[in-house]
Amino acid sequence: MADVGEVLMSVLSTIRVPRPGDRVHKDECALSFSSPESEGGLYVCMNSFLGFGSQYVDRHHARTGQRAYLHFTRTRKAQKEDDNNSSSGDPPKKKPTRLAIGIEGGFDVEQDQYEEDVKVVIFPDRQQVTSEDLATMPDVVKERVSLSMAGFMSADSVSHALQVQQWDGEVRQESRHAVDLKQLDNGLKIPPSGWRCEVCDLQENLWMNLTDGKVFCGRRYFDGTGGNNHALLHFQQTGFPLAVKLGTITPDGADVYSYDEDDMVLNPKLPEHLSHFGIDMMTMQKTEHTMTELEIAVNQRVGEWEVIQESGTSLRPLSGSGLTGMKNLGNSCYLNSVMQVLFTVPDFQTKYVSNIQKIFDEAPSDPTQDFKTQVAKLGYGLLSGEYSKPAPDPGDDNGTAEPRGDQVGIAPRMFKALIGRGHAEFSTNRQQDAQEFLLHFINMVERNCRSGANPSEAFRFLVEERIVCQQSHKAKYTQRVDYILQLPVPMDQATNTEELQEAERRREEADSGPTPTVRAKIPFSACMAALSEPEVLSDFWSSAVQAKTTATKTTRFASFPDHLVIQIKKFTFGLDWVPKKLDVSIDVPDTLDLGDLRATGQQPGEELLPETAPPPLMTPDVEVKAPVLDDSTVSQLCEMGFPLEACRKAVYYTGNTGIDAAMNWVMGHMDDPDFSAPLVLPGCSSAPGTTPTESLSEEHLATIVSMGFSRDQASKALRATSNVLDRAVDWIFSHLDDLESMEVSEGGRSAAESEGSREPPPGPRVRDGPGKYELFAFISHMGTSTMCGHYVCHIKKDHQWVIFNDQKVCASEKPPKDLGYLYFYRRVTE
Repeated sequence: MADVGEVLMSVLSTIRVPRPGDRVHKDECALSFSSPESEGGLYVCMNSFLGFGSQYVDRHHARTGQRAYLHFTRTRKAQKEDDNNSSSGDPPKKKPTRLAIGIEGGFDVEQDQYEEDVKVVIFPDRQQVTSEDLATMPDVVKERVSLSMAGFMSADSVSHALQVQQWDGEVRQESRHAVDLKQLDNGLKIPPSGWRCEVCDLQENLWMNLTDGKVFCGRRYFDGTGGNNHALLHFQQTGFPLAVKLGTITPDGADVYSYDEDDMVLNPKLPEHLSHFGIDMMTMQKTEHTMTELEIAVNQRVGEWEVIQESGTSLRPLSGSGLTGMKNLGNSCYLNSVMQVLFTVPDFQTKYVSNIQKIFDEAPSDPTQDFKTQVAKLGYGLLSGEYSKPAPDPGDDNGTAEPRGDQVGIAPRMFKALIGRGHAEFSTNRQQDAQEFLLHFINMVERNCRSGANPSEAFRFLVEERIVCQQSHKAKYTQRVDYILQLPVPMDQATNTEELQEAERRREEADSGPTPTVRAKIPFSACMAALSEPEVLSDFWSSAVQAKTTATKTTRFASFPDHLVIQIKKFTFGLDWVPKKLDVSIDVPDTLDLGDLRATGQQPGEELLPETAPPPLMTPDVEVKAPVLDDSTVSQLCEMGFPLEACRKAVYYTGNTGIDAAMNWVMGHMDDPDFSAPLVLPGCSSAPGTTPTESLSEEHLATIVSMGFSRDQASKALRATSNVLDRAVDWIFSHLDDLESMEVSEGGRSAAESEGSREPPPGPRVRDGPGKYELFAFISHMGTSTMCGHYVCHIKKDHQWVIFNDQKVCASEKPPKDLGYLYFYRRVTE
């Protein structure tokens, strides 16, 4: 064997020193979930800084010829004595007193719990070089390798670079309203105790508005506790911005919240503002938890979630193949739940897990940025059982404690970073809607499966919409592709109306105290009836009568998918347009027969509406090609969070008749597949702001054509998205049904360009079969909004329901099938 110094000298040119901006993967293997804490540690290439577990480092060496790797290991430090038994003489571990990470008084960071070791390993003989060995080597070797090792140790890993390493949640800014706050001289004086909400008589979580002295309850928490949002509603009605939490006032200060700035703030004039309403800060004592104390308490018990369904039951932990937990990376439970379910679908297992070796062999030089590689890695991690091991109790040094349900599991950091890259929401650590993420992931699968098997076909189905003009009785048929059946919730069909009315009466009565939660019980059959019954269109432009009239729209299945996803539309808007969640219980069945909802197409003797576009908008004196839109109405809709193009269409199609009509149009068309697509005017080749053909980027056209689309299709997508490549790719995959007339061919040429092509262009590829299904999984959401709360999923495995709650995987005793948000059915084979 050659001298290790000579070997190092021979590979010195391949050893790099990490520079700012380099992606250093020192926490996770690019092809598995091995980490420095895993058996065998992690090998990091000293040239590309990619990390590999012991089972994949030889593969990388063979493919690249790279020989120098840093072998990085972490071992957990021995636990010190606890608070009550500090016989070692060391001070007991301090509990967090600040809502912060990585600073004095905050939560401990993970690095403090581990001892780290790094050494150079030379392949293929795996010769090891420690820091002590370097000291005896030539200066040129010692300097380069030492700098590389030091740079590696000091560099932020990619996963940690995506997270906040030092954060102080208690740093508050002075409110811009504090100094000049106007206070009403209404003679109101607040007593030192005995406060109640002026609306619901709640006696805790109370906030006094500093403008008028009114006392209202705070926001409702994700588990239904807290307040009833009356302080927030008061701000929305009055615009009075600042409120102080009663019970937190002491001579040192108090919790002050600015509804206008949507944050906890500092108020330097708080003593003066409180004195206005008869409150002397110097005599007040704390009787309520501050918001910081409440948040610290929640963060200390993350993962337990007392409100989770079945939390009162002793659940039996499970482990093994297909029973692997996933770590919560910070509000990533929506991703965990969706991916757990998807990898129970055979199409995804076959596409990504059965072919994993082929996918790895064909992976690019940086597999961390390859979609197929990272999805295959995640699928194997979930199904193999290699990471389905009970997590040791943190207080048990020997790892011999009884399992608590938590697993070591997998942390999908690379997957989340790749899937969310460039997305305004999924690239953040905020909570997201599981349904939106499911569609986002399916969209990415579509992009990356232009050739070969496409597992998203398991969910794809055709919807037929039949619109009948009530004046001419002529019909129009359209088809569109969909992946999720959205089921309305008819609240007026509740079967426990009297119970709901009694619960509401008790809440309104004074001194009644807390009342048990009463949910509206909605029959599943009522939801299906609401879906299938004809919808009345009161503002339909009929090409038969050349005028606006009334029509009915009926929706049916033109095909039945292998796997059907049903979304219960629990999230809606109140009369004040504030998003809210319907607290309902629906008796979702284990089996479905949707045969009666099969579309039948044009009926015998039925006449079709003429294919004539509606006329453009008219001004009082002249017809114009471009729409004259009420900018103020468009702006109001945009401020509510709706896409600009959807707002423009709402104003256009309601004829500039005002915000109410436009809002009604928005609410009635939110589920349209082209809801946010650009407004295209009748008789115009493109929408305002789109790009004419002659100015399209040839580079963008070539990129889209290389994905298997025709030049015509690429041009249409770029014109519809102002020649922005990323938007064009998203547009083309969300408008596949609009491109039916443009056949996609291997060479990137449309059917019209192919000589002798006389076959009709194919429609979207869909599977079809009987409409009989059985329930195999459902995802539940807890909280008042999709933007907060928690997701878990239940999956039926070998006739046993299993609950997947991030790292907890247990046998389910009472699966709450009536409280789900997304339901997954598979076709029943005869």
